[in-house]
Amino acid sequence: MSWKIIEKYRRILAAEKGTVRKNWGGKLPVCLVYPNRYRTAMSNLGFQAVYALLNSHSDIVCERAFLPDPEEMKEYAKAGTQLLSLESQRPLADFGVISFSVSFESDYLHIPAIFRLAGIPPFAAERDSSQPLIMAGGASLFLNPEPVAEFMDLVCIGEAEAILPALLALLQEEGSERQPLLRRAAQLPGIYVPSLYEVSYDGPKVEAIRPLAGAPGRVSRVWAKDMDDHVTASALFTPDTEFSDMHLIELSRGCPRGCRFCAAGFIYRPYRQRSLAKIREEAARGLGEHQRLGLVGAAITDYHGIGELCRFIIGQGGKVSVSSLRLDNLDDELLEALKASGHKTVSLAPEGGSQRLRDLIKKDLGTEQILAACDRLIRNDILNLKLYFIIGLPTETMADLEEMTALVTEIRARVLAAAREMGRIGEVTLSVNPFVPKPFTPLQWCGMEERKSLEGKIRYLQQAVGRLANVRMIAESPRDASLQALLSRGDRRLARLLASAAETGNWRKEAKALGIDTEAMVCRAIPLDETLPWDVIDSGNSDHLVREYRKAIFPR
Repeated sequence: MSWKIIEKYRRILAAEKGTVRKNWGGKLPVCLVYPNRYRTAMSNLGFQAVYALLNSHSDIVCERAFLPDPEEMKEYAKAGTQLLSLESQRPLADFGVISFSVSFESDYLHIPAIFRLAGIPPFAAERDSSQPLIMAGGASLFLNPEPVAEFMDLVCIGEAEAILPALLALLQEEGSERQPLLRRAAQLPGIYVPSLYEVSYDGPKVEAIRPLAGAPGRVSRVWAKDMDDHVTASALFTPDTEFSDMHLIELSRGCPRGCRFCAAGFIYRPYRQRSLAKIREEAARGLGEHQRLGLVGAAITDYHGIGELCRFIIGQGGKVSVSSLRLDNLDDELLEALKASGHKTVSLAPEGGSQRLRDLIKKDLGTEQILAACDRLIRNDILNLKLYFIIGLPTETMADLEEMTALVTEIRARVLAAAREMGRIGEVTLSVNPFVPKPFTPLQWCGMEERKSLEGKIRYLQQAVGRLANVRMIAESPRDASLQALLSRGDRRLARLLASAAETGNWRKEAKALGIDTEAMVCRAIPLDETLPWDVIDSGNSDHLVREYRKAIFPR
């Protein structure tokens, strides 16, 4: 037993507000695991929401565990201690259920390490009923659970509010053997049991997915129909995390826009909003603890009543914070609230560098709209603009990048002119990210551009904007983006690769040994009639995706 780790966990608990502590007696113990560091996990509103939701059940006790930081890793190795939960410092193997909450594909990389530290076999086929049942949920699992499917006993396909009541009732039944329980779970809406499906392959392609033992042919994604039934807001507060100084409130879920590259606009359909009355109630509660409220959603500026909500928050002495703004729907009261809240930087997402590419991805934004939005922000004393662009979109050429450079140059000129007039300094930050084809989007069939080509485009942009004062550029590594694409598009054969690479750290060598063509998984365009690795999930809008793909790639 490592007393250093236990003492650290106790210090964390002493600093937290909102921690739930329950006795285990007669309750189903669930360990909610975020496969990343504590600081990252506690900045994730979805993780906090599931923690609160599980602990709202009187017959459930939910504790948390995280990927240890490097110093903790050394301490665990030195003490020979298995991974411990935060709340009671118990080994994960003591829990009845271990539930992974996975928001990003990159966190798939850490799941084998969690199993190793917990002393639990990573593959479901290697575990028996004496060991915890392993389940998982989160946005990356809605998209494509296959890279980690062989690790999981079951996967939640959809939103926790709609899935958990029936699933928890089943898990609390006593005397259920593992396999009969899983067969029953597979009949519940939104529950995917990977062991009940047989997958065959033809080289890099998935040939077929066959259900076994009465499992449904496809698993339908489920969602919460009435957002007012559950208000998603900060439940835990701890120092030294990204949002420790604010109370987060989710206004809406999904996005009504339907941009063809964006997964959030499709996997959270239909677009839903919480009522203004409910949000005002939560805002008033949040202002009792924090002065700053963070408004969360993929489409903040589309929220009906955003101006009135901002006016209420400012009127109560609060401040408003948002992640990014939609360029074509800026609300005057929202802008005034951001100014009153001391915002000096705002993030905007033109995404496509040229008008042609913005039309291809269905961004529905013209150059004049972009410039007009920047002018409005500048007039509201916001002189630092962060612009998100995607490179490597299907059919992109150097002419598109030249148009992007011209747009950034024009925005910079407007920022500098206003800054000189005000006697201030303004800056434009260009954030460049390679296109990653995401499941359940119209561009899911497109391959990712090769890494060397993307690296060349980044060098071009660095040279083009590097000579511009008050402009800086940050770019996501094409290597990292390529790995994200592999985990986004891969099939369940990747579980073996994840486990092996976690031991050796050599992806290329392990992929070759396993006969996995990672380049084909990432860069290959997929024919419309081919079985996709994630076809076990029924999104309910397959025909719409095909139509939108054809409109994007083969416009009239």
